[in-house]
Amino acid sequence: MAQAPRKILVTSALPYANGSIHLGHLLEHIQTNIWTRFQKMRGHTCYSVCADDAHGTPVMLKAQELGITPEEMVDRTRAEHHQDLLDFDIDYDNYYVTHSPENKLLSETIYNRLHAAGYISTKIINQLYDPEKGMFLPDRFIKGDCPKCGAEDQNGDSCDVCSATYATTEVLNPRSVVSGATPILKDSEHYFFDLPKFSDMLQTWIKSGTVQAEMANKLQEWFEQGLQQWDISRDPPYFGFEIPNAPGKYFYVWVDAPVGYMASFLNFCEKNNVSFDEYWNADSDAELYHFIGKDITYFHCLFWPAMLEGAGYRKPTGVNIHGFVTVNGAKMSKSKGTFIKARTYLDHLNPEYLRYYFASKLNDSVTDIDLNFEDFTQKVNSDLVGKVVNIASRCASFITKKFDGKLSDNILDPALLNEFSAASDSIAQHFESRQYHHAIREIMALADKANQFIDTQAPWVTIKDPQLQQQTHDVCSMGIHMFRVLSIYLSPVLPDLSLKAQEFLNDSFVWGSAQTTLTGHSINKFKAMLQRVDSDKVAAMVDASKDHLAVTEDASKKVKATKKTEKSAKPSNQSDNDDEIAPMIQFDDFAKVDLRIAKIVSADHVEGADKLLCLQLDIGAETTRQVFAGIKSAYAPEDLAGKLTVMVANLAPRKMRFGMSEGMVLAAGPGGDELYILEPHAGAQPGMRVK
Repeated sequence: MAQAPRKILVTSALPYANGSIHLGHLLEHIQTNIWTRFQKMRGHTCYSVCADDAHGTPVMLKAQELGITPEEMVDRTRAEHHQDLLDFDIDYDNYYVTHSPENKLLSETIYNRLHAAGYISTKIINQLYDPEKGMFLPDRFIKGDCPKCGAEDQNGDSCDVCSATYATTEVLNPRSVVSGATPILKDSEHYFFDLPKFSDMLQTWIKSGTVQAEMANKLQEWFEQGLQQWDISRDPPYFGFEIPNAPGKYFYVWVDAPVGYMASFLNFCEKNNVSFDEYWNADSDAELYHFIGKDITYFHCLFWPAMLEGAGYRKPTGVNIHGFVTVNGAKMSKSKGTFIKARTYLDHLNPEYLRYYFASKLNDSVTDIDLNFEDFTQKVNSDLVGKVVNIASRCASFITKKFDGKLSDNILDPALLNEFSAASDSIAQHFESRQYHHAIREIMALADKANQFIDTQAPWVTIKDPQLQQQTHDVCSMGIHMFRVLSIYLSPVLPDLSLKAQEFLNDSFVWGSAQTTLTGHSINKFKAMLQRVDSDKVAAMVDASKDHLAVTEDASKKVKATKKTEKSAKPSNQSDNDDEIAPMIQFDDFAKVDLRIAKIVSADHVEGADKLLCLQLDIGAETTRQVFAGIKSAYAPEDLAGKLTVMVANLAPRKMRFGMSEGMVLAAGPGGDELYILEPHAGAQPGMRVK
């Protein structure tokens, strides 16, 4: 179904200019790029911009360490970041930097408007100061003993041992990470933005659907505690923009970083004769979307919209928030080789593999995405090589060798081909709503049907029979038609594969191309489009990512941690690894577990829970149990009602903040959307015991 043309501006969070891009960053940039490529294929005016986040103390100190100016370091890092993104086919319309004249102008404009409206005030605050380095110390540059549990060598604002949070002035035995000196307390005048004045506006905006419901609920915690004045200034030495009419005071990096979205777009507009005001004025009818990670939600959903409102600019249409990347079920680790930089990946593997794998996992929730290398290899090889590209490779040689490289004038199975083209609206809606994993599932289901059709028709057999040449021509042409439609649908995810398909088909794709068929059309000779993932290259990538110094340090930390936590340590025979076999138990232990067939009467979302669904289970004898199950990433509630599954019926009830959970549903799989509840064979009835 055709849509009216839209005007859309899309941004991704800005990579920080003191380090390389890694797989965690790439999740967001790939998610953004798929969405913008889809919008452009649909014929909408869609611009995407990004930039390097250049300011702040870490950039300043890193530049000093390298013996160069911050500007030089930022220029180098920006060039590295941009090339990494381009090599992953992430093609922003403008990739800029926050240390720019456009950003300085816009940051000052916003500040001056806020100041004129009475939203800026000053007060004296007490901070830790490094007397040797001559600078005030941000949280991350202070280490010391936790004021709550006494753990040594903890961060300036939180403890890794007891999870406490605290003010830097509370840290015991503090030391400066910069110089090692003992900090002193020193007063300084700071500038504050009156965030509380925007409380009502922000609550209305957040509840209007601009952010996912789960994050809207999380943001309510800030309002319950009461919004606070926001410190927007920093003292020298500091790499950033000086605050107007405040000599020696600089904008805190989180003031000018989001303004960098506007600045990058302004730079683009000036070079391409596009109206900046048309997208940023308060009365703009254009759409504005930010793609960000959940760790910077507060900046984008509280401070940023309040700044825009107070300065007379438009607020975002939507803030699309995603989770983090884990690798093989754990946080990325340098010692394990799973903290993988973009360039290290590119040195070993095709970027299309990662684009596809992330797309197959991504949805509109903030659930973390796990990159499991075994699953990664299997999924790419099975889906892309074994299903999609295989369709073209099976049919193309017959067309080229036997039928002069020209497709048949006939459509052998119009109903089947119509099923492929009719999926356009459904798949488009999945992309639009960022439910990429649903789009991939639907596309792969069609690929399965295409391969089944070819298997049934067996053109490699019929080609040998002179009487069946036309049928062979029609079958192989039908295969090419189906491959073409699949390639169109996969274009936002796999732009390089799409270009190869267009070259092979002698065609060009827009989203509506799925509604046309190239009968009687000449195609080019088929060339290999995608190689299988080589597991040896995956292993080489992991090995190249290992920080052997980190291995030594990690082992040392584990020894210290063991000494600190001996009393609370879990038994040595208890494993955290899902791949390991759990400790042996006796038959009597197993006999205590009462497994019952249960019918899912209803399933509902749980407000405030990222992973849970609330299930009402019928276990026979007119008995119903309520169970909270962590299967939301794999199942929509409407897909579960009426299904039979297996539950632990004699598990002691557990009180959760959402309510009482009266059992456990059994499921298996690596996690995320690859999770499957256990379903009994036909004939099972609610209440039956599993023996």
